Amino acid sequence: MDVIATTARFIEDKFASEGSGHDWAHIRRVWLMARRLAAAHPEADSTVTELAALLHDIADWKFHGGDYEAGPRAARAWLLSQQVPEATIARVETVIREVSFKGLGVATPVSSIEAALVQDADRLDAIGAIGIARAFAYGGHAGRPLHDPAIAPVAHDSFASYQKNTAPTLNHFYEKLFHLKDRLNTDGARVIARERHAFMEAYVARFLAEWDGED
Repeated sequence: MDVIATTARFIEDKFASEGSGHDWAHIRRVWLMARRLAAAHPEADSTVTELAALLHDIADWKFHGGDYEAGPRAARAWLLSQQVPEATIARVETVIREVSFKGLGVATPVSSIEAALVQDADRLDAIGAIGIARAFAYGGHAGRPLHDPAIAPVAHDSFASYQKNTAPTLNHFYEKLFHLKDRLNTDGARVIARERHAFMEAYVARFLAEWDGED
């Protein structure tokens, strides 16, 4: 049994019609990017890295009432059904717990190279052209306005504060996306992030220039 291929098919079926930017295409990109970054880290366990990448959004807290353990629980249930060894399941659960951004003022350290790879892959997919599209897709899904100059960005200093955030989508760039390039773990991810970050900055500058019809 190829548990990676089976898991990929399971996740593809589960998320094929998802419309918030957390769809199969996102998960596939994170999976492929984690494998790409792992080429420079032969010490990483490829099975743990790939399974965690494929399962990192299986039950995202944003769609499960803020329950941060929903993802690890769902991943465990799936992996148990595939007779994956307990030691591997436990490591995948840990990676899933460590991947998410939890607020600008909240540290998100990783405890393994596998977690570093998946966290970096996920953060790279949040910036650049795709990251911009995903931000606005999620904002629309959540019923948020594009921008409101009267609502200032907030540097959330706790995960609870970050979870309650309902600010306009443009604030998300200042509250998270512009900071991701400095919160990556691997050299490979940092190289990729440079161009994506610059593109994102240029986009937001253009957005603001056009907001009041001045450009």
